[in-house]
Amino acid sequence: MSQTLSTGLKRIGTLAPDANAISKGSCWMLGCETLDRDFADFQQYKKYIPALGIPLIRLQAGWAKTEKTPGVYDFAWLDRIVDDAMGLGLHCLLETDYGNPIYEGGGGYDLGSGFPKSEIALKAWDAWVAALVEHFKDRVQDWSIWNEPDWQQGIIPQDIAHFNIRTAAVIRQHQPDARIAGLSLSRPDQLGWFEWSLKTLRETDTEDWFDSYIYHSYHYNPDDGTEDGVRLKLLMKRFGFKGRIRQGESGCPSEATEKFALNGYPWSELTQAKWDLRRYIGDFCDGVPSNVFTICDFNHIGRQINRKGLLMADENHQVIRPKLVYWAIRNMTTLFNDGLEILPGGCTARYVNRTQAFAMERKTDQARQVVYWDRSGIPGEGNFTGHADVVTFGFHLKACVVIDPLSGAVYEFPKEQICECAGRTLYLDAPCGDSPLVLADRAMIELAKDE
Repeated sequence: MSQTLSTGLKRIGTLAPDANAISKGSCWMLGCETLDRDFADFQQYKKYIPALGIPLIRLQAGWAKTEKTPGVYDFAWLDRIVDDAMGLGLHCLLETDYGNPIYEGGGGYDLGSGFPKSEIALKAWDAWVAALVEHFKDRVQDWSIWNEPDWQQGIIPQDIAHFNIRTAAVIRQHQPDARIAGLSLSRPDQLGWFEWSLKTLRETDTEDWFDSYIYHSYHYNPDDGTEDGVRLKLLMKRFGFKGRIRQGESGCPSEATEKFALNGYPWSELTQAKWDLRRYIGDFCDGVPSNVFTICDFNHIGRQINRKGLLMADENHQVIRPKLVYWAIRNMTTLFNDGLEILPGGCTARYVNRTQAFAMERKTDQARQVVYWDRSGIPGEGNFTGHADVVTFGFHLKACVVIDPLSGAVYEFPKEQICECAGRTLYLDAPCGDSPLVLADRAMIELAKDE
């Protein structure tokens, strides 16, 4: 599989990963889900996490795995994961889910199995959440509440909001400074579900209990998912809520699958990497913190292996190797992190009707870069490019280079293709395709030492 773009430009080296990326990456979270159901093995993949430069990992706390006898909690399995993560310099977000079948009306232990409903099960849920927070409050500050509750049968938004309120009350009682992410909605029509949920929070005067609100979004064209986040940000603004929107789960498989999101399409490792880059960089540029889903393929027992991982794994949870997307995400976190500020209206690109372009500058020294791509369709096979005219407004890029986050390749941009006029700088015939490319000041990056 070729990772080299046919840019026609002189290659001058390869992007060196930022050794300090993990300290500048609060905009990023990494999915380490399904350990509560033994669909994956943290010990198999933990060594691959630090190099990605993502400081926060998402874990599911697993009520049913923790409480197998009523009133008896065994957190040893989760202790080991949290402690290992902390030893790697990571922080954890713990998600409180799913149900527990040892209680009548307690729901099931897997996705879509439903909230606990009986009085005894709800009291047991409250007790488990309280015990969980007490046990981890000195190690964990970030929490979220129940994965994709909107897929339960017979559920309405008000039910979800009230369950979030109930759970948040328990968390804050035992950890007043906890950061809580609410809702975690995923339906295609989630804008309406969010609106009704937010109305319920407003009516109960509980919106300030939540620091952020999570949405999940899957579209075959990744940029359509990014637009979901923008619409939800506008909804939050209309309601006057202080909490921010977070993208909590979105990813692409590396092969055709029959089940799970984005099934029935002939994905490959190349199209997966392009999809993920467009999805997450789009979120970054729109100011939406984003979750990379997920670190490793996981075997969803009774269904099939979910191939959205950055690492390829077999049915026994053994890691085979990193996929192309693993290295692409490492390049992404080097290029896009907390050290940058978006410059609204700072650039434009002309290639096709839906070309996307964002300008940004580094806060420490005002070095600048522009990221752009063709967002008109689903990522395709092949690494060919067309040509775009990129325009920056009020600044020009110094010793301009082209960076390909997919491969890490760095190219020299020809001076003769740069024109300045009336406060604008035109970069003629810049390579452009369906994966993001970056035009940047040469000072923005370091090259790998072996080149």
